[in-house]
Amino acid sequence: MTRRTPPRPLDVEQLFPEVAPFRRQAVRLHPRAGSPTYRDSSVGGPLLWPQEEPWPVCPEHRESAMVPVVQVHAADALGLVPFPTGCDLLQVLWCPQSHDGCWVVPEVRWRDAAAVTNVREAPGVPAADVYGHVPRPCVVHPELVTEYPSWDLPDKLWDTLESRFEQVEAETGWDYHYHLSTAPGTKLGGYPGWCQDPQWPDCSVCGERMAHLLTVESWEADAESRRTWTPVEDQGVRYEDTGLMLGDAGGVYLFECRSCPGRPVEERYDCA
Repeated sequence: MTRRTPPRPLDVEQLFPEVAPFRRQAVRLHPRAGSPTYRDSSVGGPLLWPQEEPWPVCPEHRESAMVPVVQVHAADALGLVPFPTGCDLLQVLWCPQSHDGCWVVPEVRWRDAAAVTNVREAPGVPAADVYGHVPRPCVVHPELVTEYPSWDLPDKLWDTLESRFEQVEAETGWDYHYHLSTAPGTKLGGYPGWCQDPQWPDCSVCGERMAHLLTVESWEADAESRRTWTPVEDQGVRYEDTGLMLGDAGGVYLFECRSCPGRPVEERYDCA
């Protein structure tokens, strides 16, 4: 089923033309509990993993196999993410166990889907307590949306606009942060769904600012942002999504350098 996010309840660029240069697009994945196959784009579903390729394990917990988190075919990235030459499939896994100083340890793989003939099954989930870190299998409903920066808005610009944000909220009830700027939920591209101050990384190889690849959040939206970001098809409907609980209802954000060989990846975390 298609998922369609309603348009913003106010014209953001008319009210705040200063944010127009920061406009970005994101692909909301809208994961919903289902039965994806290893050939499908999914969250928490089986991966199209070659039989001859070892399954990745955590570098810290060497007995712990990583679990599937996201698989996205290039067609479902809707032209937003530049896939490496010869690749049309993005796969993200992570170790679900507790780590010193972080929640999960991720692994990112790019591959040519057509080159995978015999498929390896994922190992079982470790018996240790991994509550909230293993997503239930979900089908996805990719949708391209327009975003504006919230926590990523430059400080000077935020200071300039803050009184107008407050005035618009007082007059309309719509808050720039929750209702007008950055889409919540698991998504490709756009702006990270920060709960706290941004921690945008620079590449450790070239020093350039990295590109936001993927946000994986605990849920599709919280009670406040749900007012405007709930898809038309889901309004008034109860549904199951990933079942994740990352920290205290937070998120994991993956960034990559698209200039350096191998596309180095960094992760960041925060919680509500």
